Amino acid sequence: MMIDLKGKTALVTGGAQGIGKAVCLALARAGADIAVSDINIEKAAETAAELAALGVKTVAIGGNVAEPAAAQEMVEKTVAALGRLDILVNNAGITRDNLIMRMKEDDWDLVLDVNLKGSFNCSKAALKVMSKARSGRIINIASVVGAMGNAGQANYVASKAGLIGLTKTVAREYASRNITSNAVAPGFIDTAMTQALPEKVREELMKQIPLGRLGSAEDVADAVLFLASDWSSYITGHVIHVNGGMYM
Repeated sequence: MMIDLKGKTALVTGGAQGIGKAVCLALARAGADIAVSDINIEKAAETAAELAALGVKTVAIGGNVAEPAAAQEMVEKTVAALGRLDILVNNAGITRDNLIMRMKEDDWDLVLDVNLKGSFNCSKAALKVMSKARSGRIINIASVVGAMGNAGQANYVASKAGLIGLTKTVAREYASRNITSNAVAPGFIDTAMTQALPEKVREELMKQIPLGRLGSAEDVADAVLFLASDWSSYITGHVIHVNGGMYM
């Protein structure tokens, strides 16, 4: 049996490329209408056009999730264009890596604002709609480092660990409204960022992974698809680790 999301609408932040785009494609192939949100509206429009070719309704929305008004507008535009909001995927995120002693305060603030506060802003806006419908799925893209830590990424790790905590709190607060809140925590994923690493560094990374390979954006998208579907209706407050066994 295939997962069927026909009649559902999803808003995916940071949906223009990478993992976000893979999530959009997976949900659209299951029949969901998609709002592609991204700070890069041109890229969002390109992705929306690809999704439309799959036969679903789409809309591209620009905006910075770190701004509460922008997050509210994303939700309002989704409902205005597509009629409803059933699934929110908080995927928008950035990195500004450095060792703690060298990390600038601005880089700490920026990463927390986008990765954690951005997810809070979008969730808060979406929950108003989902609460009225007494149904919804919130799926946060966390990270393996949010569970295990990582040198040189204090800001990113803190944001993703905080996102896991936010996920569990939303799950407890909104279970009575039939709204589930879960997270997917990717490990090292084969994206443009990891492809730019020297081959020796990639080899060292793969030595940490029992399955012996980097993950794909599609591996992450498949977990999101499951959590967005009725197959996961009795799962909430959970973190699915998609990391090839790197963290257990």
